[in-house]
Amino acid sequence: MKTVVLGVTGHRFLADMDKIHAGMEQAVACILAAYPDAAFRVLSSLAEGADRLLAKRLLQVPGAMLWVPLPLPEEEYRKDFPSPASQEEFQDLLSQAEKVIPMPVTPEREQGYLAAGMYVLEHSHALLAVWDGLPAQGKAGTAEIVHLARLREMPLAWIHAGNRKPGTTTPTSLGLEQGLFTCENFPINGRQS
Repeated sequence: MKTVVLGVTGHRFLADMDKIHAGMEQAVACILAAYPDAAFRVLSSLAEGADRLLAKRLLQVPGAMLWVPLPLPEEEYRKDFPSPASQEEFQDLLSQAEKVIPMPVTPEREQGYLAAGMYVLEHSHALLAVWDGLPAQGKAGTAEIVHLARLREMPLAWIHAGNRKPGTTTPTSLGLEQGLFTCENFPINGRQS
């Protein structure tokens, strides 16, 4: 059985979760139709928001495995998850990982996040993104990873979702477009289109 590696990327702060969940179900349906007889390996750094949301959903696919590229040493990375509930969710998902891949230690956090994003991109057959379609608000953002995936004509399952108000943790919505789904470059019924 062929193993298909699914990389995930996306925004941390999300609104209109019912719409995002609906788009996520469409993304999973697209993937299962494109790779009907495959086993799946999920690559996720388990950041809050899209990384965890997609990892949890994809792990419901029978036989799916989780690999976690950590952008920072684990104790340092945990500082990005201030609430006890977020810490617990991270630990629960991390304990389900078949493999944890620590990125090389870097002098700046953003470099670690970029290294993890590039690891996901370089080791995936397809990318799932929860993204607003806009340029990144900082380095190592979802937009940068999606842009590189498109340059490579990589299969992309894109769930349209607002990001956050710049400089805040306040999520935004795309209104009627929130949760819409776009499937790019996927094989159709297991055959390349």
